[in-house]
Amino acid sequence: MIVSWQWLKQYVALEVTAEELARRLTMAGLNHEGTRQIGDDLAIELEVTSNRPDCLCHLGVAREAAALFDLPLRVPPAQPKEGRTPVQSLVKVRIDCPDLCWRYSARVIRGVKVGPSPQWLVRRLQTLGLTPVNNVVDISNYVLMECGQPLHTFDYGKLKGPEIIVRRPRPGETIEAIDHKLYELDQQMCVIADAEDPVAIAGVMGGAATEISSATRDVLIESAGFNPLSIRSTSRKLGLQSDSSYRFERGIDPEGIDWASRRCAELILEIAGGELAAGAVDVGESLPQRTPITLRYEQIKRILGIDIPPQTVRRILLALGCREQPAAAGLAAKGPAAAQSRVAEPAAAQPSGCGRERDNITVIAPSWRRDLLREIDLVEEVARIEGYDKIPDDVPIPIAPSARSRQDRVLGKLRQVLAAAGIDEAITVSVVDEASSAAFSPWSDQPPLRTLLPVLRGCQALRRSVAPSLLQARQFNQSLGNAEAELYEIARVYLPEGQGLPREELMLAVVSGRDFSAVKGVVEAVLEVLRLPAAATAETCSVPLLDPLQSCCIMYRGQPVAYIGAITAEPAEQFKLRGRTTVAEVRLEPLVR
Repeated sequence: MIVSWQWLKQYVALEVTAEELARRLTMAGLNHEGTRQIGDDLAIELEVTSNRPDCLCHLGVAREAAALFDLPLRVPPAQPKEGRTPVQSLVKVRIDCPDLCWRYSARVIRGVKVGPSPQWLVRRLQTLGLTPVNNVVDISNYVLMECGQPLHTFDYGKLKGPEIIVRRPRPGETIEAIDHKLYELDQQMCVIADAEDPVAIAGVMGGAATEISSATRDVLIESAGFNPLSIRSTSRKLGLQSDSSYRFERGIDPEGIDWASRRCAELILEIAGGELAAGAVDVGESLPQRTPITLRYEQIKRILGIDIPPQTVRRILLALGCREQPAAAGLAAKGPAAAQSRVAEPAAAQPSGCGRERDNITVIAPSWRRDLLREIDLVEEVARIEGYDKIPDDVPIPIAPSARSRQDRVLGKLRQVLAAAGIDEAITVSVVDEASSAAFSPWSDQPPLRTLLPVLRGCQALRRSVAPSLLQARQFNQSLGNAEAELYEIARVYLPEGQGLPREELMLAVVSGRDFSAVKGVVEAVLEVLRLPAAATAETCSVPLLDPLQSCCIMYRGQPVAYIGAITAEPAEQFKLRGRTTVAEVRLEPLVR
């Protein structure tokens, strides 16, 4: 992130040098990578970690500086003058893929005069390494760098309908982007379309057909929120990365969407003229709710080893954007915080505050800080702003005596038995594709739960058995030349139970190239460690995946606790396995308590 020194001082009255600011920001977690003189300005380059997308803008860095130096933060009010024509009469907006676009806001300005930007705006953008285009486009880029919310401006007169439809591309659709290259689209992407064709690659780049030109008279301002995974995937597939996609990938402030739209409209009216239609067409999800977090003052002393006065803690949290919450409500809260207003000022402009009691403070973290979820996160923020250099090197760390639980001890013995049998431990992800989920699920006949967003491409089913994941791991090893890979995994499965949360159970799964009798012997050794009573019996079973002539089920108190068997030819072909493969899965939950 490149920050303009002169621009930064518009928001916070810094009386220190740029070098001192860079030093303090580095100590607070924004590493200084260099400073360059550009005209009468300084370009300060900062390294922003992935958990701090709020600092990918000048207001975000200014907020950090204001907190570090205990200075007030000045934020533009973003209150453009509206005309009488309601914007709803000028454009319609529809979201057909809410999983890819969770909010879309549109404003319309008519009668603008597109031309060169004023010198102050040109200098601001050039300091950041951006090339000025025209006043309308430059303003959208300026607001992006000001508050971190990507915007796009369309030539309203070229939109068919006029209508905005956020949807997936149709088969075979292409788009010529503003870089005048043609891009092929697929149905995993998200596009902004008018009544007929795509006019932008959502969150990545606009289309040439509706770009702002000297002939443009009417402008539509887009401010939206898109799925970060979708933007990242689209950007990589097309080989396109923009300042907008970079920020969407890392997450935006949901409460900044409306402010950025108003700010952009305000500057266009000021610089390019025109009349702003009244209101905004705003569709999609409501603002997310945040749960109150209570910080006990004693935890600061215990964790950091230093005393920080409560009033200092309060000042720091207020400066970082905490919102007022009665302490009692925060302590009792078990669900979401009270609903927040749909229209809000951006990150820096919101009213802040905290609920207080004598020994703790309760806050609602600001919308732009999605990384603040727990008490320890607030402790870290206090330490960061107060200064890590104030924490002594020899702070005593209290150590409480602890002991391994029975489950940990038993699982440790299981790992020893399996290692002695020559089987390696694997760790796989908890989601599988639909075909793998259906291949083997002896513990539940209900459909698997699915994630809203895929953790892996094509994998959205929470596994009901560990065995399919290990079969995939064995196939992967075979593809790399390790034909005899023998693997085990101890992990949880997620068994659906009606409309409620799934029942999580701990399982042990084994895959091997040994025959049925040998793997059965390994399972018997495992059950011996678990001290399974003699009442357990081995019975024949008939489940998908397993050969009925080379399989069995271990029963205990009328319930199956283990399945063992050689897999048949059809699933072996499905998983692309070579040679003989035997699988076993043991329910550990009732046996390790």
